[in-house]
Amino acid sequence: MTTASITLRQPTQITLGPGCATAAILAFVRAAGSRRIFLLTSPSVLPQGLVVAEALRAESIAVEVATGVPPEPTTACCEQIRIIARVFAPDLVLALGGGSVLDVAKLVAALHDRPEPVSAFYGINVLAGRRTGLVCVPTTAGTGSEVSPNALLLDETAVAKKAVISPALVPDAAIIDPALMVSLPPALTATTGIDALAHCIETYANLAAHPAVDIHSLEGVRLIGAHLPRAFADGADLASRSAVALGSLYGGLGLGPVNTTGVHALAYPLGGEFHLAHGLSIALLLPHVVRFNLSAMRERHAALADALGAWSVEALPDRLEKLIADCGIARGLSAHGIPREALPRIADAGLGVTRLLKNNPREITRPDALRIYEAAY
Repeated sequence: MTTASITLRQPTQITLGPGCATAAILAFVRAAGSRRIFLLTSPSVLPQGLVVAEALRAESIAVEVATGVPPEPTTACCEQIRIIARVFAPDLVLALGGGSVLDVAKLVAALHDRPEPVSAFYGINVLAGRRTGLVCVPTTAGTGSEVSPNALLLDETAVAKKAVISPALVPDAAIIDPALMVSLPPALTATTGIDALAHCIETYANLAAHPAVDIHSLEGVRLIGAHLPRAFADGADLASRSAVALGSLYGGLGLGPVNTTGVHALAYPLGGEFHLAHGLSIALLLPHVVRFNLSAMRERHAALADALGAWSVEALPDRLEKLIADCGIARGLSAHGIPREALPRIADAGLGVTRLLKNNPREITRPDALRIYEAAY
């Protein structure tokens, strides 16, 4: 057992269960005494958002509903929504949507009443404090943003994903309702689920791994590995949706204290330059980075193989490839429009994500990165 210290931060309230969302939101709002709520959602779940808004308005609470967050949110998008929130002057920001909606809402809650641009807070612990309440309700089982201190945006100027990481971004409450996820299309079920699986794998096979996080990460791998194909095949399978949502929560709880490794670092440029959805980028690289890492932390990779039902540690990458294929995700960067001549500059961009690469079980050099991308091509 490691003797390294670790700091665990998470919402003061985590509510989990099918059908819990509206009642849990109302209970939190009543207890907090909130009277002006900025509700950020997305068109795909706007009907559910309007149900929540009407329930709040029935209690004489002012609600402003906003949409407009793209699948890969940008700095400009965040600034536009922040302006809307500033005019409304909320005392609580409520996010109902996927990881992109949650990330933007977290930044809006922290920054709507500040003059500095969002870009001034890129980095770790640059942002101090938040004066507005924040509740996050995920409608995908993927990013874990509802319990993490991280928010990511595409910086259009740098053509790269940038992160704001701060305890101030940990929501006051996370409400996970698998019933909100049954309408999620199969393709999004697959890619967001693989992202959640990667969080669990990467926080377990990680140089900063800690027993306090291990227990969640390994159980998350078991839950997602066993239930994601079922949720993909039948979105109305509430038991499978619930299992994947719990696994995603477990992965999210490790993002603050441990964070991810080479998979996420090398995936970011695919979203930054080519606008591939984050979960898809992760799925395309996950087996190949794991295969590269197998020679390091062998016991931990063996435990991951066992959790996924692989017959040996060497079979872990193949098991991941089968799981990804079973979820209908086409393999190969080439199948998703990435030109081979772009690989060297993608490698350079990925190697710049040092905050994650320092956690990787093995050092990834530029030749290593190029070989990983070639294998994934």
